[in-house]
Amino acid sequence: MNKPQAGSIKIKAKRLSIRRTRSPNRMGSEAIRQEAYDQDRESSLPPNLRSRLWSLFAQIEREFECVHAENLALLERVETLNEKLDLVLSGGEKLTDGELSAEGGPTKPGYGKKPSASQLMSQKLKTTYKASTSKIVSSFKTPNQATSIECHRTRSYAGHRDGVWEVSCARHTPTMIGTASADRSARLWDVETGQCLLKYLGHNGSVNSIRFHPTDAIICTGSGDGTCHIWRALDSNPEQVRHHNVKTCNLFSCGFDRQTAPTKRSVKATLDSKMFEGAVIAADWFTSGKQIVTASWDRCAKLWDVETAEQVHQLTGHDQELTHTCTHPTQQLIVTSSTDTTFRLWDFRTPSIHSVNVFQGHSDTVRSTAFTTKDIVVSGSDDRTVKVWDLKNMRSPLTTINTDSSVNRLSVSPINNVIALPHDNRHIRLFDISGVRLIRLPRRNGQGHQRMVCCTAWGEETNVKTCNLFSCGFDRRVLGWQVREEKDK
Repeated sequence: MNKPQAGSIKIKAKRLSIRRTRSPNRMGSEAIRQEAYDQDRESSLPPNLRSRLWSLFAQIEREFECVHAENLALLERVETLNEKLDLVLSGGEKLTDGELSAEGGPTKPGYGKKPSASQLMSQKLKTTYKASTSKIVSSFKTPNQATSIECHRTRSYAGHRDGVWEVSCARHTPTMIGTASADRSARLWDVETGQCLLKYLGHNGSVNSIRFHPTDAIICTGSGDGTCHIWRALDSNPEQVRHHNVKTCNLFSCGFDRQTAPTKRSVKATLDSKMFEGAVIAADWFTSGKQIVTASWDRCAKLWDVETAEQVHQLTGHDQELTHTCTHPTQQLIVTSSTDTTFRLWDFRTPSIHSVNVFQGHSDTVRSTAFTTKDIVVSGSDDRTVKVWDLKNMRSPLTTINTDSSVNRLSVSPINNVIALPHDNRHIRLFDISGVRLIRLPRRNGQGHQRMVCCTAWGEETNVKTCNLFSCGFDRRVLGWQVREEKDK
């Protein structure tokens, strides 16, 4: 091996610095979107080196996902043992030899048949404590409640290559849903079969929102590239689209596959990106279907005319970035939420007067709001609370639901006003409009989400044979749930 000659110039090799990022569970959704938005910029690295780096990062990510899955399995096991231990200590179950007995203390064959005085005292205190708390909890339950909720997962819609920010149900047909993902695509799915009907690839950034026209097969999507696109599905009938896909793919004798779904890039209308100074975080159709409201990081919400693609109104007043917007299904009402801990109600029912009402009930970022069939609006926040408000009385909420994690884009059932709460801690909980907890959706044995749940959406309630509740998360998964009530006879 040749040694370096004396007096030769030594050149230090530059090391590639990799910026450390926090996990999605510990960082806010806005920071994740901002990071994805930054990564969309052009890089100065050579294409082959950049491709090699992405390949290495993908391998590292797969390793971490395996470790993360093992940790989740261990956490599930610990949770199961804790629940069993609580049941034993409360006197509801006696365990066999080799396990923890209800009389206290470990019991093995021939050992520990008599518990000590300290074990008896500890068990007595725990039993007394559980009895007192059960009385307090029972006082909040609705008397003579004869309805129970059952839920299980029935469908999985796989195909996105990055986190899914929003899922939305089509209004013109009960058999179609749409998803918006950070992989720069929006997809349309068949509810019953789980097949991808269409991939929209018109955006240059993360697709943050997707909503369907009230009566037609027209979709609006908001993106991190600072645009809001209005586009039409290839066909309003999912059966014809699915038949076309199967026929096309059978020419290659491979059957239907998610890779054979038709793609679409053409846009019916584009809301001018020059009007936005930041990412479009959410968009929704006005009740007439002729206008669209958008919310962006420039602290403004805008009302647009669909035919002319021109701005009609600019809704200003928030002090910080907007996080969400939604419209009333039948009335000309708009709600915008923001990181300034408030959400605002914009009333367009009177043409000459556009009133604004400010709701100040949260102590942290308001992630989303949703209307109910009544004159009620529900808000979810990072302060781990969900509040139910009466539109006629804004001074104080009707109900406050306390949770153990931040609440993302929630939804309210249009049939029975059940609230579906997606959390950062991978849970999905269902509450009554009065604040009574109904059920937590199962996530054991891989049924639920493995990372934070970003959004929930209620579908057609009458069609309980397939799915009537949908959820999406940062684990790239879109799940369909069957939720139904069972009345005791």
